[in-house]
Amino acid sequence: MPHTHPSGPDRRTILRGAAAASGVAVLGGALTVGGATSASAQAAPSFLYWRGAWNARPPSSPIQVLAQRPSYIVVHHTATPNSTNYSLDHALALSRSIQNFHMDSNGWSDAGQQLTISRGGHVMEGRDRTPEAVGAGHHVVGAHVANNNSTCIGIENEGTYMTTGPTQALTNALVATLSWLCGAYGLNPQSAIRGHRDFNATACPGDVLYAMLPDLRNATASVLTAQGVDLGALREPSGEGPTFPPVPEDEPQREFYHGPGRGPDDFTR
Repeated sequence: MPHTHPSGPDRRTILRGAAAASGVAVLGGALTVGGATSASAQAAPSFLYWRGAWNARPPSSPIQVLAQRPSYIVVHHTATPNSTNYSLDHALALSRSIQNFHMDSNGWSDAGQQLTISRGGHVMEGRDRTPEAVGAGHHVVGAHVANNNSTCIGIENEGTYMTTGPTQALTNALVATLSWLCGAYGLNPQSAIRGHRDFNATACPGDVLYAMLPDLRNATASVLTAQGVDLGALREPSGEGPTFPPVPEDEPQREFYHGPGRGPDDFTR
């Protein structure tokens, strides 16, 4: 039976989840360290639901894929209600709703984020071609963090986390997903895992989820260490890092809006 969590889990809870996530994450393939990708890293993790599972629409224009790795993994919340429906059907419907909003309301070519996690802990492919790109060490350019989409891969986490935290199922799935991405791209979780508000003036991913980022980084590092990864060999982001902008007080309150996702410096939509 699913369990609800009225507030964010503490560090001990996250690390328990990370230990469980370690066994899940390793099913999807091994790791990339220092730019050398193992053969098994070509496979997406077994916990990922591809776009066919949620009946995704085809992109309205070609998806841009860069032959380089992203520098950051950006954590978002979806700014939707904190649903207590933890079913797979609900998770797949969430992905369809996000894609419809991004394409029909925002005018983007596809879902803006690369990955989505439901409150039931289901992980879905978002923007087209994401799993294949991650396996190849490449980057599908999305529309989720304005003016930084060429360097950031984004994870949308279902819910609104200004005053309450995510479910344990979502937290476990987030640690597993962060571990997969850090391993596949050879990223140091301590410097690569960021919140949307680190790049744009927004409340996303919510005060509570944002405050959980240090523990999520540590939990991800624990998973990688358990998998035999030398953390000292992982890559640090290059170039200018997040600017930590002030969070606006008058951010629009509407479903699916979690701050600016595309800016004038972005070449894709």
